[in-house]
Amino acid sequence: MGNFPQKVDRFIESFIHQNGYVRVLEGLQNTLLIAVAGLVIGILIGTLIATARVIPKYKVLPRILNGFCSFYVGLFRGTPMVVQLLVFYYVMLPLLGARMTGVQVSILVFGLNSGAYISEIMRSGILSVDHGQMEAGRAVGLSFGTTMVKIVIPQAVKNILPTLGNEFIALVKETSVVSFVGATDLYVAFNYMGSNTYEFMVPYLVMALIYILLVLIISAGIKIMERSLRKSDRRH
Repeated sequence: MGNFPQKVDRFIESFIHQNGYVRVLEGLQNTLLIAVAGLVIGILIGTLIATARVIPKYKVLPRILNGFCSFYVGLFRGTPMVVQLLVFYYVMLPLLGARMTGVQVSILVFGLNSGAYISEIMRSGILSVDHGQMEAGRAVGLSFGTTMVKIVIPQAVKNILPTLGNEFIALVKETSVVSFVGATDLYVAFNYMGSNTYEFMVPYLVMALIYILLVLIISAGIKIMERSLRKSDRRH
C-alpha cells in the first residue's frame, strides 16, 4: 500500500485528463437505463403472469395460460442471466435476422428475466390481499379484470414494495454482465481505465463505491415511498 498515492494519481490522470469520466458517465447511464427499463418491463410482464396464475381454473383457457406462465417462470428463473444474454444475442437474433444493440438486448433480457421473478412476488402480494376485496368488487358489478386492476393490484403493490425495491437493486448489480454482449456499463468503463494505466485497484474500488452509493439511494427512495404509503393508509 506504500505506492497507493501513486495509484490514485494514475487514476485521476486517466479519469480527468484522458477523458475516462466520459466512459464512466456512459456506463452509469447505461447501467441505470437497463435496470430501470428492465424493472418497468418486468413489472408489466410479472403483473400479467401473476394475474393469469390467480384466475380460477374452472375453464380450459385459464389452465393453458397457467401452464404457459409456469413454463416461462421456470425457464427464466432456471437459467443464469448471462446465459440468457448470450443465447438471445448470439443465437436468437441471427436466427430471426434481427439487429439490436447490446444495450437494447440487455433491456429486453433483463425485462423478461425480471418479469419471471416479479410474477412470483406479485402473485404473493395478490394472495395477501383479503379475498373479500375481490368479492366486494364483483358485488358492485365490476369484472374480474377491472377489480384486479383497480382494487386488488394497487393493494398488492403496497404489500410488496420493499421486495420490488430489492429486485431493482439486484438488477442494478446484475448489469455488470452486459459486457458479454458488447454493452458499456460501469464495469466496462472502469475496466477500460484500468487497462490504460495497468492499475486496477483504484478503478475497481471507485466502481464498488458507486454501486454502494446507488444501492443506498435506491434503499432511501423505497423507504420514503413506504412512509408516504403508510401515511395515506392512516388518512383513509
